[in-house]
Amino acid sequence: MPEAPPTSLTPAPVSRLAVFRNAFLSGALLLAPLVVTIWAISAIVDAVGGTFRPIYHDHLPESLQRIPFFWDLVATGAVVLLITALGYLSNYVFGKYFLSIGERAIQRIPGIGAVYHSVKQIVATFGTQNRHLFNKVVLIEYPRRGCWTLGFLTNRGQGEAQQRIGPDTWTVFVPTTPNPTSGFLLMLPRAEVTELEMSVGDGMKMIISGGAVMPPHAAKEQASGQLPP
Repeated sequence: MPEAPPTSLTPAPVSRLAVFRNAFLSGALLLAPLVVTIWAISAIVDAVGGTFRPIYHDHLPESLQRIPFFWDLVATGAVVLLITALGYLSNYVFGKYFLSIGERAIQRIPGIGAVYHSVKQIVATFGTQNRHLFNKVVLIEYPRRGCWTLGFLTNRGQGEAQQRIGPDTWTVFVPTTPNPTSGFLLMLPRAEVTELEMSVGDGMKMIISGGAVMPPHAAKEQASGQLPP
């Protein structure tokens, strides 16, 4: 049986036309996003700035009228700034006005107004703007020995009251449940304050829910039968 002729593993040479075609397609793919972006910007500037060109064109010096695209670009920027200013006024001026009207209407509804007022106080107290007031979630024995409660460490500083009590006294805020906008301000020795790993947000959820919402770490400890020290 005759042997098959050996096959050549050397690839066939690529023609110059194929090399030119591949290079052209690669360059076109690189330039396409830039060309599309420039075209879109030019179309927007021509549509917006060109619309207002008759208003200011006659007031420009003749030497400056030779660069219409620049002035169309300036006019487009001015229109964008005006629209942004209008949106700002709508959100922060008119929006607050209509929001205040809506709040007054809700607060006049029996039952719903009280709930709305309580929720608003909770959001204002524990919102992102005031959350930095609470440094850490802590555990203290309150109101008696053997009875533990959650609190928020508000200050480690030593003011006049803390110095009169004793050295290394921490300030802790103990909120009430389920309305944490009220509570008790306690000044305790550092040794009587146990710092927890849970975040301030998890501590807020646990207090507001009356303990029904358990942070993941606390739920894991409860499942394994571990108790806090």
